[in-house]
Amino acid sequence: MSTSTSPSLPRSGHPEHLADRLLDAALAGDERSAADLVLRALDEGADPESVLLDVIAPVQGKVGQEWAENRITVAQEHAATAINERVITALGAHPAARRAITRGRITVACVDGEWHALPARLLAEVLKLRGWRIDYLGAQLPTPHLIAHLHMTGADAVALSSSIATRLPTTHAAITACQAIGVPVLVGGAAFGPTGRYAELLGADAWAPDARAAAEHLARSPLSRPPLDHQPIDDLPHLADQEYTLVTRNGDALVRTVFTALEDALPFMNAYSDLQRERTAEDLASIVEFLATALYLDDEDLFTGFIAWTAQVLSARGVPARSLGPALHLLALELKDFPRATRVLHAATRAVTALHPSEAGNPA
Repeated sequence: MSTSTSPSLPRSGHPEHLADRLLDAALAGDERSAADLVLRALDEGADPESVLLDVIAPVQGKVGQEWAENRITVAQEHAATAINERVITALGAHPAARRAITRGRITVACVDGEWHALPARLLAEVLKLRGWRIDYLGAQLPTPHLIAHLHMTGADAVALSSSIATRLPTTHAAITACQAIGVPVLVGGAAFGPTGRYAELLGADAWAPDARAAAEHLARSPLSRPPLDHQPIDDLPHLADQEYTLVTRNGDALVRTVFTALEDALPFMNAYSDLQRERTAEDLASIVEFLATALYLDDEDLFTGFIAWTAQVLSARGVPARSLGPALHLLALELKDFPRATRVLHAATRAVTALHPSEAGNPA
């Protein structure tokens, strides 16, 4: 994200320099130093929104990258994220971040099943700085509770965040439920794709690539309330073939069957520890879940992109990327009567082969 159009930080707190220092503190688990860095920048005149979006947000992105490249553990990633969240809390309590409410009321939440709350938290704080009254409801909010909250508060709009694509079917239900009671929905997060392609497909009223763009969109063009008799357009007629439903319903059985067959196909798995076996099962469960989501959206690119990312993560952890080929092949055998699923799995196998030709597994 360019900082050229955002308010600048003081010379002593240049965004990149401050972000580097904050990253070091967060990865070291040094919450006090992390908070001191941000509060000192505010004391020196830094714009709170710039600190949020040009310092804390990039730091969180680097934390995720460090995990993906196996340079930090899951525990370190969680600790660094928790520190960033508490730094945001400290920033929000600073006198420089206090703003009068001059606009309407917006509910900000993560969809059910989405644990990555920091992007939504950043948006909530930016909207507060822009004068909105915000109800921030945090991670993993079940849709019935979201709707009950909207009935009680009369929010002007809902901002829903999702970072993981497998939450998109649930997001679709949440969007439809909000619109059914007359509340428009703005969505954002990595789950919707870099251009927001899935936001339009799922019928959201608006999409924004980041918190700054979302705030500017709401200021420039407030969302219109859908009529109370709003009827969603069925833009997913492919679901009539029941492939998504059946793969979702039988996901656990698919994982067990493929795992057992994979042990025969990959002899080196016999030497796996219990922890390695557990992680392999988790990887297979993720593959099945992303396949189901690709079937829901009828978009093979979503699945092939996930498989390519998984191959990179496995390689960073010393796991042969070639193991994905046999896994996809065995899954395709189990789903041979599912034309769309087979097509998606074939495309993913070709992608893995192209990325790692010397490690290619059995062709699907």
